[in-house]
Amino acid sequence: MSARRVRNATQSAAPAPSIAPLITTVLVGAIAALLDTTIVAVALNELRRDLDAGVTVIQWVTTAYVLAMAAVIPLVGWTVGRFGARAMWLTVLGLFLVGSVLSGMAWSIDSLIAFRVLQGLGGGMILPLTQLTLVRAAGPERLGRVLGVSGLIGQLAPISGPLLGGLLIDGWGWRWIFFVNVPIVLVSLLMTVRWFPRDRQRSDEALDLVGLALLPTAVVALLYALSTVDTGPDAAVRVETLAGGIAAVLLLTAFVVRSVRRGGVGLIDLRLFADASFRAGVVMMFVLGVTTWGPMFLLPLYYQQVRGLSAFDAGLVLAPQSVGVGLAYLLVGQRADRLPPRPLALAGMAVATAGTIPFAFATAGTDTLLLGAALLVRGIGFGVAGLTIAVAIYRTLTPAAVPGAASAGNVIQRIGAGTGTALMALILQAGGYTPALTWMLILTAVGLAATVLLPGRARPTSAPTTQQTTPPTEGTAQP
Repeated sequence: MSARRVRNATQSAAPAPSIAPLITTVLVGAIAALLDTTIVAVALNELRRDLDAGVTVIQWVTTAYVLAMAAVIPLVGWTVGRFGARAMWLTVLGLFLVGSVLSGMAWSIDSLIAFRVLQGLGGGMILPLTQLTLVRAAGPERLGRVLGVSGLIGQLAPISGPLLGGLLIDGWGWRWIFFVNVPIVLVSLLMTVRWFPRDRQRSDEALDLVGLALLPTAVVALLYALSTVDTGPDAAVRVETLAGGIAAVLLLTAFVVRSVRRGGVGLIDLRLFADASFRAGVVMMFVLGVTTWGPMFLLPLYYQQVRGLSAFDAGLVLAPQSVGVGLAYLLVGQRADRLPPRPLALAGMAVATAGTIPFAFATAGTDTLLLGAALLVRGIGFGVAGLTIAVAIYRTLTPAAVPGAASAGNVIQRIGAGTGTALMALILQAGGYTPALTWMLILTAVGLAATVLLPGRARPTSAPTTQQTTPPTEGTAQP
C-alpha cells in the first residue's frame, strides 16, 4: 500500500475532534443566564423593603428583564448571520456581565429596573445562542448525547437558583444575587477566547428595524397599562392606563398589518399562524408563560411575608416544582414525540391544576410539607404539558420554518411571562395573598381548558423531529 493510501486511511479512521471544550464553554455561560431566571424570585421581598417599592413597582424587576429577553430573541438568527456566533457570544456575555454588575450597584428601584433591561438584552440571547452552537457543533451523529447533557443542566439550574439566591441574600444581601454572575461569565469569556471557533460565512440579510420597534413597544405599553390600573375603593380609569392600552392596540395593529403586507419577511413570520398545530401551540405557550411566571413572582413573597420564612428557606420550599419538571421530562421525553399532544397536555395541566388546589385554600397554619408536595405535583404537570406543547409547535412544520417558529414561540412565551407577572402583582396589590392564590388556581384551570385547542391526532411521519427543534437548555415550563 502506498504512503498516500496509508495516510488517507489513517485520517479517515481518526476520531472526530472533541467538542467537549466548546460545549463546556457555552454551558458555563448558559448557567449564569439560567440561574438568573429564578435566583431573583426569592429576592423580591428584600428588594421591596430595601428600595421602598410597592408590589406593582417591584414586579418590573422581573417584567423588565423578561421583556428585554423577548425583544432580542428574534435578533439571534440575524446577528449570527451578520456578525458570526463567536462575536455575538462575546457581545451578549459582555452585556449580561455589565448589566449584572450595574444591577448589583443599583441605588434605587428605577436604576435597578433600567439595569435589568440591560441584563435582559444579554441574557435573552445567551440561551438561543447556546442552543444554536450546540446543534452546530454536535452534528447529527452526536446530537442526542449533547442535547441530553445540556437538557440536564437546564433542569438543574432552576432548582439551584432559588437556593443559591436565598443563601446569598441571607448571608451578604440582595446585591450578591447579581454579583455572583461575574465569576461565571468571566470564566466563560476566557474559555470563549480559547475554544470558540470563528465563523467563516456571513449573511447580508436586512434587519426589520421597524418591526423590532413596534412589537416590544406594544407589549411594554400593554403591561404599563395593566400595572397602572386603579385598585382602590373608589377605582376609576386613569389617563395613563387608557393611554397605555390605546397605544398598545395601535402599535400591535400596525405591526400585524405591516407584517402581512411584507409577506412573512419580518421580525415574526405571521404565515406560520395558518398552521393549526403551531397556532394552538403558541397560544398554549402564552398561557404557560402566564401560569408559571405569575406564581413565581407571587410564591416567594407569600412564603416570606405570610409564612415568615427566610430567603433561603423560601428557595428550599420552591425547589420541588423544578424537581417535578425534571421528573416529567424524564417520563415523557420520548413519548411526547410519538403521542398526540392534546391528551398529554390535558393530563399534564390536570395534574398541575390538582397541585395548585392546596394553595387556594392555604392558611398561615397550612403544613409547609403539604404545600411542597403540591408544588412537586404542580411541577410534574407543567413539565408534561410544557414539553408536549413545545413538540406540538413544530410537528407539522417544514424544516425551513423551524427557526422562525422557535423565535416566535419564545417571544410569545416571554410576553405571557410578563403579562402573568404584571397581572399577579395587580391582583396582589388589590386584594392580598388569598385572592392572588385563588387566581393562581383559576389561571392554571384556564390553561387546562385551553388544551382543547391542541391537535388530537398523532404527529405526521413527515414532520421534523423534536430532537432537532426543541430548545435543549431552557425548560418550557420554567421561568
